[in-house]
Amino acid sequence: MLTAFVLVYLLITILIGRWAARRVKSAGDFIVAGRSLPLGISTCVIFATWFGSETMLGATSEFAQHGLIGVMEDPFGASLCLLLVGLFYARKLYRTNLLTFCDYFRERFGRKAEVVSALLMIPSYFGWIAAQIVAMGIVINTVMGVPHGTAMIASGLIVMAYTYMGGMWSVSVTDFIQTIMIIIGIAIIAFIVVQKAGGIQTVIDRAPAGTFRFLPDRDWNSWLHYLAAWFTIGLGSIPQQDVFQRLMSSKSEKVAQYSSYFGALMYLVIGSVPLLIVLCAQQLYPELAAMGTEEILPNMVLRHGNLFIQVLFFGALLSAVMSTTSGAILAPATVLGENIIRPFFKNITDRQFLRVIRLSVVIVSAISMGMAFSGQNIYELVASSSVLSLVSLFVPLTAGLYWKRSNEAGAILAIVLGTLGYIYSEAMSTETPSLFVGLLSSIAGMLIGTFGWKRMQVTSAM
Repeated sequence: MLTAFVLVYLLITILIGRWAARRVKSAGDFIVAGRSLPLGISTCVIFATWFGSETMLGATSEFAQHGLIGVMEDPFGASLCLLLVGLFYARKLYRTNLLTFCDYFRERFGRKAEVVSALLMIPSYFGWIAAQIVAMGIVINTVMGVPHGTAMIASGLIVMAYTYMGGMWSVSVTDFIQTIMIIIGIAIIAFIVVQKAGGIQTVIDRAPAGTFRFLPDRDWNSWLHYLAAWFTIGLGSIPQQDVFQRLMSSKSEKVAQYSSYFGALMYLVIGSVPLLIVLCAQQLYPELAAMGTEEILPNMVLRHGNLFIQVLFFGALLSAVMSTTSGAILAPATVLGENIIRPFFKNITDRQFLRVIRLSVVIVSAISMGMAFSGQNIYELVASSSVLSLVSLFVPLTAGLYWKRSNEAGAILAIVLGTLGYIYSEAMSTETPSLFVGLLSSIAGMLIGTFGWKRMQVTSAM
């Protein structure tokens, strides 16, 4: 019966995506849903940006092993990101009326900055998408017994199919429906398991020592790693195309801003519920809690939940993962088509451009499915994708919006030096988190490029 539900759910998702695709009349419809999403749908779309495998499986596994201190990255860092986007970026970016972040880099800094930023942004998504494909493979393997590799391929193809058909319209409609399923599903499951565990106060009292520790030890190294966890998604996901694309799909700049605020609140509240569920699982089923893996919640539901609970949980889990995957595929595909491929065709029509974007969806999906077989776990795949955008793109984006003196040389140096600094730190296994080495290198690149270039111009003029 549960297998039948999963199959029906996947079929319905494809049909909804197909129905939504009927609204695609142009490349603008495909990429930003015609800039027409109202507040409710826009909020759900932004909330669903990252509420996927890391929140439902990766973060719960980290929480089961390390407590609250282990999940600063998600959901706390992700909620911080959406809040900061609403406060400082949403209105300014919406006014640009562009299709991609890299378009902004072109308009603000020039063609070279556009290309460099695109070449770094596109691969930063592969790990993120791969993590979602791994998670879908886990779900289908757990529920249906299909080999994990086959399950990953099948699930990746399904999400690619409805993203290919309808782009942001398919993503938006399915995200809205899937968000409703997520909220209903995990809320009911949380209520049931909390009651079964003796109530919320009992669950808290029985939690292992240190479970709710929110701050690190009082030494410098602990604080650096703690802040790095906050910054990974909290700052690293600000200059990412999926956030930009969902903002630009709103029907007004006010909607873009307020949907970011509401999305941040939803993410913090709803993203904390799976942590509560796994805490109850530790107390109710210690044999599962001892596993310390990403399969704790799926196995708890399968072994100890009735059919109703199983349908709710796996419906919510599939909804979360598929909503994240579709948007994550569309984002780099848009950058690939708009900023890398399109400039080679001077007189390309809108219909031809739409075909280019759809082809890019296939390319990105294929590469990500290949990466899903690399053997990394979900948390590692997600973290690696966010750090790259932080050390390379966060500084030039923020400087471009808020510092008039920033220029092309500064932007390019910020991207290049930030990336090289991060790679060097990773290779040398420095005591300082690689994230900070890369971020400081990026800031240095922006300053050197901006002031150094001006001095060169002055010298040459003399």
